[in-house]
Amino acid sequence: MPTTAKICGLTTPATLDAALGGGASHVGFVFFPASPRHLTFDVAAGLAGRVPERVQRVGVFVDPDDQLLEAAVRAGMLDAIQLHRTAPARVAAIRAKFDREVWVAVAIKARGDVDKARDYAGAATLILYDAKTPDEASLPGGMGLRFDWSLLDGVRHPLRWALSGGLDAGNVGEAIRRTGAPLVDVSSGVESAPGVKDMDKIAGFLKAVATNQ
Repeated sequence: MPTTAKICGLTTPATLDAALGGGASHVGFVFFPASPRHLTFDVAAGLAGRVPERVQRVGVFVDPDDQLLEAAVRAGMLDAIQLHRTAPARVAAIRAKFDREVWVAVAIKARGDVDKARDYAGAATLILYDAKTPDEASLPGGMGLRFDWSLLDGVRHPLRWALSGGLDAGNVGEAIRRTGAPLVDVSSGVESAPGVKDMDKIAGFLKAVATNQ
């Protein structure tokens, strides 16, 4: 199967349209006030309404409470919930309560971090391998960091999985060939400044994914 792509942290109609027009399989909307990509529900709902059924809409949250998730789901703008810094038991509870796919980000720096993905078997529906950010960082992702892809060599993934962390048009082809990732996820790698998506970079990234299978 060809590798598909998620463009995450979209905030404007123009950049969303660039992702859709370029062939993204997933688009991500961030609900985390500390992020430069944070959206209000009103703005996110407007963007989500532009997304065709063939493309999945993913809401990105950092260890959210039920009230926040209920409001997002009630707004009818999410096909999947992506969780960062969320414990396995909490992930399982969210999956049980909400009728959505539940993705979980596993922050990677060493091989032991990769092994932690097994803790989410039966709790999440997809593992997103992402680069671990510095301990003092307030953001769990979207900082342009990548991890050593060789850490995934020989790994028996416990769930469907995707690759994130420091990807851009220049390295995503190598990432796909090196890891065999079925889905790649980009945010800062298609930006001109933190939180500012670049339509040309989005197009270039999606073209690189399509031509480097």
